[in-house]
Parts: sequence; structure tokens; C-alpha cells
Amino acid sequence: MNHFEEIKLELLDNEWPYEYTDHDRNIVRAIVYDDEGYFYFVRADRDDDFGRAVVIETSGGGVEGGENLEKAIARELKEELGAEVEVICKIGVVGDYYNLIHRHNVNNYFLCRAISFGNTSLTEDEANKFHLSTLRMSYDEAVEEYEKNLQSMLGRLIANREMPILLRAKEIIDSIKEN
Repeated sequence: MNHFEEIKLELLDNEWPYEYTDHDRNIVRAIVYDDEGYFYFVRADRDDDFGRAVVIETSGGGVEGGENLEKAIARELKEELGAEVEVICKIGVVGDYYNLIHRHNVNNYFLCRAISFGNTSLTEDEANKFHLSTLRMSYDEAVEEYEKNLQSMLGRLIANREMPILLRAKEIIDSIKEN
């Protein structure tokens, strides 16, 4: 795995009032790209405690007991995108809060190059509650989609967390191409 300077951010939830935080969630997420220059994300179509929202988000999820971060990201990308990947580097860590559910997220972001795609194996919630689908798009299209996230409270939390990561991922990919 290559090593690049990592981003470290800690973001507050300015959408919902803060009452208390009662748990941390260790999460892995990835900016996935292919050799043609496309990026892969998930679209969630949600109607839950966070309200009605259709959002773009990086693929990823919770780290399970006994898993290291690289094993967790490989599992999550296989489940949500059906992707086999090469982990290029760790992009960084973004801590953020979901005040509505009293949670602090520790999001570990990786840059991953897609090797192949197969079938997904979504959880029941991912398939039926969040209606996850895969998005394949250019960098500019991804930026436009994240800007659409700004229309909902949950979407703003996601966009604030992921836009700096997407920009850093593009910088890393461009520097790899130059060398």
C-alpha cells in the first residue's frame, strides 16, 4: 500500500441539536476508481428518522469484531459494489457526529482501484430500507451529485464529510498518473 499524507478532520453536526453522544462507530469507506477514470459510489434512497433523502455516498460500513481496516474495506466493497479492489492508500480519517442518533463516527477512508465487479450481497436494510444502488461516474459528475446532497439535512452531513476526501483522492490519483 502506498503512503500519502492523510487527511484528519473532525466535523460537528450542525443539522440536529446536540444532546449527548453515547457511542462511537468505527467505519471504513472508500473512493473506488477504475482504469478508465470512473468513480463508484452508492446512492441511498432513504425515508427514515433522518427524513426523506436521496443521497450519494462512498461505499463502506462498520468494522466487525476481529477485522482489521483493510479486511473490512475489502468485505464492504464486495458486499455493496460487488467489487474486488486493490487498496492504493489510506486517504485519512474523518470524525463526524450524527446528533439525531447520538453517535460519533470514525470514518477511515481508503483509495481503492477496482479490479473486477461481480454480484453484490446487500443486507436486508441496504436493499429494502435504503434501496442502495451503484453509481459509476466521472469526477465532475460526482461533485455535481454531492452538491445535490446539500438539499437535505442528512445529505449535508454526508457532503461535508466526503467532498474533502473526494478532492484528496483525485489529487492522489493525478500524482500517481504523473509518476
